[in-house]
Amino acid sequence: MTSRNVSRRFALKSAAGAIAATAFAQGRKKALALIGDRYHNPDYIQVALEKMFDGLNVSVEFTNQLAALSKDRLKDCQLFLCLRDGMVWPGGYLGPDAYTHYSAGLEDKDDFPSPIAKPWLKEEQAVALKEFVNAGNGFYSLHNNSHVSLSSKTYRDVQGGAYVGHPALRPFKVKVINPGHPITQGISDFIVNDEQHYVEYDKDPKYLILQSENIDGLNYGKHGKTSPAGWAYDYGKGRVVFTAVGHTIHALWQPEYLKLQRRAVQWLLKEI
Repeated sequence: MTSRNVSRRFALKSAAGAIAATAFAQGRKKALALIGDRYHNPDYIQVALEKMFDGLNVSVEFTNQLAALSKDRLKDCQLFLCLRDGMVWPGGYLGPDAYTHYSAGLEDKDDFPSPIAKPWLKEEQAVALKEFVNAGNGFYSLHNNSHVSLSSKTYRDVQGGAYVGHPALRPFKVKVINPGHPITQGISDFIVNDEQHYVEYDKDPKYLILQSENIDGLNYGKHGKTSPAGWAYDYGKGRVVFTAVGHTIHALWQPEYLKLQRRAVQWLLKEI
């Protein structure tokens, strides 16, 4: 075989590979992920979610810019994911919150005003999300994102419920209560050490897929030991999923939960 033939075969093989790669890239779905807030550093959330998205043939744009939730930014996407609360702090805060002892003994501590939170969501952003899902796309609301629902009836109508509160980090059990749903098929109950978020759920109970329970018998005030911890339903031509676990990277990477998150993305994209 001549070197000319070898070169020709190599070129054809390379061209075929490039065409296949282009076709693969063109077939990828696009997702916009709005992540991070005062209590949830966007760095570890992105690391956690990159592992979750790995292998799902989804191109993800991560951002912590609130203005990204807009009709214009969503127009080329098939999935919007949000893991952040509904607050901003225009006057700043002393922090950093994970190391409260850093602020102890500051000689000018009284010069700092008490932090005051304000909602960031604008109604046009909530409407943009509603139109996005109604048009046939997916919305994955994770962990503390249920807090955003407190500031918008429109957002809450899409998201499906609203944040109530949570105790400190402690172990609890997440139970699959609808094992027949495509998202939960093959997923076992699991224990996780995380914030057990308590939420109000507004939709039909038949759409609930997960429930959290403190199996050590600990209550969260008047709210008891259990809370809805996940739901999934059609909304217009699109789909919505909420799962409550997710304060730490360890919780997001709990093996059963990691599988469940991946299946949630696939279901939202109508791949399963």
